[in-house]
Amino acid sequence: MEVILRESMPDLGEQGEVVKVKAGYARNYLIPQGFAFATSTSDAKRLAHQKRVLGDLRKRQIKTEEDLAARLSTVEIRVSVKVGEEDRMFGSVTNSEIATLLEAQGIKIDRRKITLEEPIRALGIYTVPVRLSADVTGELSVRVVKEDDKD
Repeated sequence: MEVILRESMPDLGEQGEVVKVKAGYARNYLIPQGFAFATSTSDAKRLAHQKRVLGDLRKRQIKTEEDLAARLSTVEIRVSVKVGEEDRMFGSVTNSEIATLLEAQGIKIDRRKITLEEPIRALGIYTVPVRLSADVTGELSVRVVKEDDKD
């Protein structure tokens, strides 16, 4: 079955692209979730129109994501943590904690888009990549300090 992708999907295709998938995958997952819509050979005009519409939509999304990436580069998240002897942290700073602190500053980002290779387990300043889409990646600064520090 051929479908037109409404958004880019890893291992499947880019937004607006016509891809051939199994009928069950299209009917049970892609179409109901809004990732794609069905097409047939008689829908050539509709397909061309949808490609233009999706292309314009994607351009606007990229612009919005680039603006958000620029905003993220100016943001510094400050995380206060409890430390023990020799400044060893109790626990770690995870992507979900960073997402919560970003949301407190008015920036809503899904925690899965914050790509920490591993949780932060030491005091210091870190640059954390945020993958906003396949095309746009931003970075934000995370400062991990002692809980009683006023720095």
